[in-house]
Amino acid sequence: MSKIEVKNLDLYYGEFHALKNINFRLEKQDVTALIGPSGCGKSTFIRILNRMNDLIPSCRITGEVLFDGQDIFGSMDVTELRSRVGMVFQKPNPFSMSVFDNVAYGKRMQGLKDKRQLEDIVETSLKKAALWEEVKDRLKKPAQALSGGQQQRLCIARTIAMEPEIILMDEPTSALDPIATGRIEELVGELRKEYCIIIVTHAMHQASRVSNKTAFFLLGELVEYNSTREVFTNPKDRRTEDYISGRFG
Repeated sequence: MSKIEVKNLDLYYGEFHALKNINFRLEKQDVTALIGPSGCGKSTFIRILNRMNDLIPSCRITGEVLFDGQDIFGSMDVTELRSRVGMVFQKPNPFSMSVFDNVAYGKRMQGLKDKRQLEDIVETSLKKAALWEEVKDRLKKPAQALSGGQQQRLCIARTIAMEPEIILMDEPTSALDPIATGRIEELVGELRKEYCIIIVTHAMHQASRVSNKTAFFLLGELVEYNSTREVFTNPKDRRTEDYISGRFG
């Protein structure tokens, strides 16, 4: 069974048809890169997977999204879904609190109060986010005092602390310098051992480096979805080839 299966999905904002007949599967330990020009539906698509589009009054969705075979728009609790499908945004968004409290926040909101358990979760999550050695002596310091790249890894640690099965990343390195970008890419390579990951990126080289599957979106359509090697070396659709080769986008 696929981790995520999307069947005949259409999304509308009012009269605007933003996503058109999307069919998509995410398997365990896949890292899927979503590529395509700005405004083509990539971010809209990943926001469906943890129902963030529910917050938009004009949004209407038809079709099915199955998570481990269960319809996420059916009886599945939204809070449970969002704890199982974590999200890392384009711009680092640490809370205005300490490094420790950022990572512990979600578990505290779920009612966990045991100090030792929280300490273990924070340490484990920061280690998985490749940040522990840099912040272990600064846990009580404000998160905003960290560099941009560190803040983004902190946001990843905050997501990991919730023990998700899937991590969604919406252009997680677009606001970072090349060195910080490299750290995040290395981190994705490590995280794929434990999590399914979907990463939206405008950088072709990044997609080819970090993913094993690539999906090309254009004007709300999923034009092509295949192994990253196939998409980049032997695309089946001329539009994919034109985009990858830089003829448009």
